[in-house]
Amino acid sequence: MSHSKPLNEVFSYLSWVHAVSGATGSVVAMSVFYPLDTVRSRLQLEEPERRKAKSTWAVLKQLVSEEGFNTLYRGMVPVLQSLCISNFVYFYTFHTLKAIRGAATGGNQSALTDLVLGSLAGVVNVFTTTPCWVVNTRLKMKGLGLRIKDPSSHYDNLLDGLIYVGRTEGTKGLWAGAVPSLLLVINPAIQFMVYEALKRRFVPDTSASFFAIGAIAKAIATVLTYPLQLIQTKLRHGNSDKNLELPPDTDMIQMLLIILKKQGAAGLFRGLEAKLLQTVLTAALMFMTYEKISHFVMKILIRAKK
Repeated sequence: MSHSKPLNEVFSYLSWVHAVSGATGSVVAMSVFYPLDTVRSRLQLEEPERRKAKSTWAVLKQLVSEEGFNTLYRGMVPVLQSLCISNFVYFYTFHTLKAIRGAATGGNQSALTDLVLGSLAGVVNVFTTTPCWVVNTRLKMKGLGLRIKDPSSHYDNLLDGLIYVGRTEGTKGLWAGAVPSLLLVINPAIQFMVYEALKRRFVPDTSASFFAIGAIAKAIATVLTYPLQLIQTKLRHGNSDKNLELPPDTDMIQMLLIILKKQGAAGLFRGLEAKLLQTVLTAALMFMTYEKISHFVMKILIRAKK
């Protein structure tokens, strides 16, 4: 294989098509199911006593009743921006690595290969996009009194937030929650492994089939990694969370022990129902949209070459 071959795969049109399709699909899906993400965030960050409602639908109604309909879409713009960047990076990296390996091995793929490539893509994604998620997590909960000191009052959008957090909290603040995020690269890796395995097994060709296997893949990944996702969200929100009375510089292990002490094992799975509902539906719609867009663009490129 020539030295230019890997470079050609890195800058190939196919990687760009997958990246743009994945980013677009994620934005469409999150826009549709964003209120469910709001419920998930509130259940993860608020005191357990604050939300007596047991079901996601009941929490939705409670939020609208107490704070108005607009609260369901609080912080939506920075979340969509971060999600678009994150999925672009992930899809681009995953499919580039897949293409490079395929060129080197003749195209043979396996579940283990997808897991490894998905994990590598996740690591790249974490180092690239964690600051965006730190800022949008804080913007999403802005003005709700969940932090003793709430610096998010000093910024209203993603760019200003990145500048402010970088200036006031430095690298540590921008990459808060990066350690559980690195561990959580296994979540999209498992998701892609299951998704690609199901695609190879059943060869889906309809929107409903892509939706179904996307939902199954995300459900499995979410259940297996949820406690880490909960800790990640709390660390991103900041160690001044007054609900848990966190000591300065709380790390992942300390956060785990504090949650277990104050809320028990059930505290590690608080908001799981809302998270499952939100992520499964969002991922299913995202994969369906991604497949349709990528197939459409591929057909255009094939026709253009003729």
